Amino acid sequence: MTILRICCALLTCAAAVLGQQSQNQDIRVIPLWENAAPGALGTEDRDIPTLTVYPAYGSQRTGTAVVVAPGGGYVNLAMNHEGRQVANYLNALGISAFVLKYRLGPRYHHPIELGDAQRAIRLVRARAQEFAVKPDRIGIMGFSAGGHLASTAGTHFDAGQPDAADLIDRQSCRPDFLILGYPVISLTASYTHQGSKRALLGDNPDPKLVEELSNELRVTPQTPPTFLLTTTADTTVPAENSISFYLACKKAGVPAELHIFEKGPHGVGLDLQDPALGMWPVLMTNWLRGRGLLAR
Repeated sequence: MTILRICCALLTCAAAVLGQQSQNQDIRVIPLWENAAPGALGTEDRDIPTLTVYPAYGSQRTGTAVVVAPGGGYVNLAMNHEGRQVANYLNALGISAFVLKYRLGPRYHHPIELGDAQRAIRLVRARAQEFAVKPDRIGIMGFSAGGHLASTAGTHFDAGQPDAADLIDRQSCRPDFLILGYPVISLTASYTHQGSKRALLGDNPDPKLVEELSNELRVTPQTPPTFLLTTTADTTVPAENSISFYLACKKAGVPAELHIFEKGPHGVGLDLQDPALGMWPVLMTNWLRGRGLLAR
């Protein structure tokens, strides 16, 4: 058995163990707002954005937290392989995970989705002591359309409202780092994922808004350090999305790391069984460790 296969087997075992352990931990679902969310169009489950909290365990805690935004083209949410499974893996690293259920199109359009992501970051930061995390170690991780949402949060943020009546709104919504898995990035390029664009912005969006949410155009030196992964074989959300964001980070002096695997379809999640692509979580782990985010 090769070293790669051994590593993948170990990761698979760890994920399975964490899945069993998580059933006994304080996993809970909390709404982003105590009352109706801003812009809510009803009171059904689809109108109530939430975080599912997967806390890290006891002495394993690093104090790092990650808000996880599953993909689904802004019309669905892949809450299992891009949510729960990812949360379990992060828990194995001592990271507390918060899986975001954000509102979706075509019922909801921008800025609702971004507002949900920003609120999630503010909430975790405001309740950092309760969650046993550090307020300066809160990142956001997103896949596919969730990657677009995460990259939007990383390029559109504010320091909070110091005089807000809601204490959560006083917190900054800037993530401290980004992890982007085969993300939708550009809404203006020829390789744009048209389904995500339509679900987020409607059929006839303002061209200025389309440009504003093409996140490769919104990277600045204040954009958080970023880890990206994608595959050459992904024809749904081509690698050019990740490449454009990486190059924008490089130009702005933002620390960034990009991994492009030759094979692998869109929406693979952790894919721990693949001897090549299944190594991306290890590469991410090394990146997190190198940035001091796994230190206790």
